[in-house]
Amino acid sequence: MPHSDAHRIGATADAPANASILHADCDHVDVLIVGAGISGIGAAYHLTTQCPDTRFVVLEAQDGFGGTWRTHRYPGIRSDSDLYTFGYRFKPWTGKPIATAAEIRDYLGEVIDEHDLARHIRYGHRIVSASWSSEDACWTIEARRGEGGETARFTANFLWMCQGYYRHSEGYTPEWPGMAEFKGRIVHPQTWPDDLDVTGKRVIVIGSGATAATLVPSVAPTAAHVTVLQRSPTYFIPGRNKIEIADTLRELGVSEDWIHEIVRRKILFDQATFTRRSMTEPEVVKEELLAGVRAHLGPDADLDPHFTPSYRPWRQRIAFVPDGDLFKAIASGKASVVTDEIERFTEQGIRLKSGETLEADVIVTATGFNLNVLGDIAFSIDGKPLDFADTVTYRGMMFTGVPNMAWVFGYFRASWTLRADLVADFVCRLLSHMKAQGYRSVVPALRPEDRDMPLLPWIDPENFNPGYLMRGMHLLPKRGDKPEWQHSQDYWTEKDQLPAIDLADSAFVFTP
Repeated sequence: MPHSDAHRIGATADAPANASILHADCDHVDVLIVGAGISGIGAAYHLTTQCPDTRFVVLEAQDGFGGTWRTHRYPGIRSDSDLYTFGYRFKPWTGKPIATAAEIRDYLGEVIDEHDLARHIRYGHRIVSASWSSEDACWTIEARRGEGGETARFTANFLWMCQGYYRHSEGYTPEWPGMAEFKGRIVHPQTWPDDLDVTGKRVIVIGSGATAATLVPSVAPTAAHVTVLQRSPTYFIPGRNKIEIADTLRELGVSEDWIHEIVRRKILFDQATFTRRSMTEPEVVKEELLAGVRAHLGPDADLDPHFTPSYRPWRQRIAFVPDGDLFKAIASGKASVVTDEIERFTEQGIRLKSGETLEADVIVTATGFNLNVLGDIAFSIDGKPLDFADTVTYRGMMFTGVPNMAWVFGYFRASWTLRADLVADFVCRLLSHMKAQGYRSVVPALRPEDRDMPLLPWIDPENFNPGYLMRGMHLLPKRGDKPEWQHSQDYWTEKDQLPAIDLADSAFVFTP
């Protein structure tokens, strides 16, 4: 993509915008998308359809598309959201609602092929810095390219951050005493070794979230035994990996486009009801969730302490367990659950604070992510380093004092992609507005009525408190106590609010 061929917002071929910073080794684009995962591919699609004259490039650090679904390669890797809502609104999903990573990558590949997006994507480009110049109203992006690490430079009018929320290079593993003494293998699911075979081995999986719920039933049939070691229990929703209304509509010959939309609406309606009930009648919902577990473990199963969380439902993400496979593995005796805390690792396994010792050949630390704040990129504005913790979020997608940039951060209680689509609509509308009005830049700013607004952590820990957020909250932007200055995490409100955002609001400061 030679810079001389780039079309620029608010520019003409004779007098290109930002000409003072264009160099022979720079590609210039209207929009630079960071990441070729589900958010970045969606952003690229929406640009081609809603802003068809926009020149853009997608920079991806990995050697192929897929993001999360490329990084994670542990046995059994699958979605914990249904693909009718985790898939895009514009491309029907036709398989089972809970899908494998391979099926999701195939789906993303079809989107790339069907909309000729591959020509916009540059793989093996890890962004190291992004610098904004107010004089030129432009971002300069430097990336390390390929194994050699040579520098590639781009300039862009607008940055669209679609890189996700965790560090792909390493997962979060706590430091326990004695880890170096263990004679077996310690692995994190995020970096699962290609040569690891657990057949006939004793496996301990530390953690009981969605990763453990996926991994355990996958390896339990061939392992000698799998022990789930958890500090505290987690909620799960076991159920059939099928949606009856979808099957019925297919039998009736209804088109896949209609099925996709109808099933999405049905799922979102049910999710809204479940979320509301989790807040208004948490004890009832708790008993319903535990009844689902008991249905697979047997009527006499004692659910305390291993399966009865102390917190109300939905304070942490609830994973769907298709066909109850995790609980079937436990009921079969191939897997078991221990609720305790780790005192230290030993040569043979793990000694618990209760005094019990668990022996193992392989220990899997399914202990979560390391939060990644906007790609671990060194940002600067007019030569000054940018600390996002000093900013206030505008609806969880822009930041005070940061020009011409949008961020995609999805939902905790609904599918990530629902918000990716909503943010894409907003960004495309914003770009079209700027082009029509001849604006060079836009930056969110607190209005006079917001000056005394209390500034709070990015998410209310009483509302949602997964470990990776609690560990990294100090790195995230602040939120206010008004809807404009927070990420509500409520799709059912935002689906109406985000399309209605008034671009004439004084929260947006445009530069002609």
